[in-house]
Amino acid sequence: MSTPQLERMREHSHRLRLYQIENELTARLEQAAKKEISYADFLDDLLTLEVGAKTQKHHQMRIAMARFPFQKIMESFDFKFQPSIDPKLIRELATGRYMQSGDNVLFLGPPGVGKSHLAVALGMKACEQGVRTLFVTATALITTLGKALAEGKLEDRLKLLSQPQLLIIDEIGYLPIDRQGANLFFQLVSRRYERGSIIITSNQSLGAWGEVFGDQVIASAILDRLLHHSITVNIKGESFRLKEKLKAGLLKPKIGEPPVTT
Repeated sequence: MSTPQLERMREHSHRLRLYQIENELTARLEQAAKKEISYADFLDDLLTLEVGAKTQKHHQMRIAMARFPFQKIMESFDFKFQPSIDPKLIRELATGRYMQSGDNVLFLGPPGVGKSHLAVALGMKACEQGVRTLFVTATALITTLGKALAEGKLEDRLKLLSQPQLLIIDEIGYLPIDRQGANLFFQLVSRRYERGSIIITSNQSLGAWGEVFGDQVIASAILDRLLHHSITVNIKGESFRLKEKLKAGLLKPKIGEPPVTT
């Protein structure tokens, strides 16, 4: 079916950037005619279709801009394997209410216990909720800030890193940070203090951050700002990666331990 009126409606939809309506207009008109749908219901269906398409597009754009290294969702996290984590607390964090007051979230624990999974899952939830999010490893962050400093562009870089409402910094403590890096990290944390939320994962206890940053004074100043409004999640469970290797038979369980079957 193609009439001058239909073509005009398509053109209007295109100019208004109602691309989903433009693509499905003919089919929706035929469906409305068969079912004798009222004008109001027809318009409601068309607008709902367009809003849904735009919402999904913007969601996918936010995920792409966040630069997650992988995509993990909260529903796939095995809380039974990590009983030290309170599922109610994580579900509360998933609502995103902590970001309304600029609270920070710190996931602490040994390698492989799910810190990055939870951080990314919260980031995915934030994107779903319309929150601009950015993921970066601690090493890449310090390198980026150091390069900006050397090029005289530190202020511009700090502004860019202050724009996302949620900044996820992964793997603090895996590699040592020199004094310059510690100072740059402090500047970023200070810039975002009470303005935007930070999620941090670290394999080091907070008491060891003096060694991580190579300076106890700087580490204390960083923690003072991070912990003022924060939720700290200490994970004391076993490694998920070791669990998967045991299941695959790549490792043998310790003497006295039952084999992993789930």
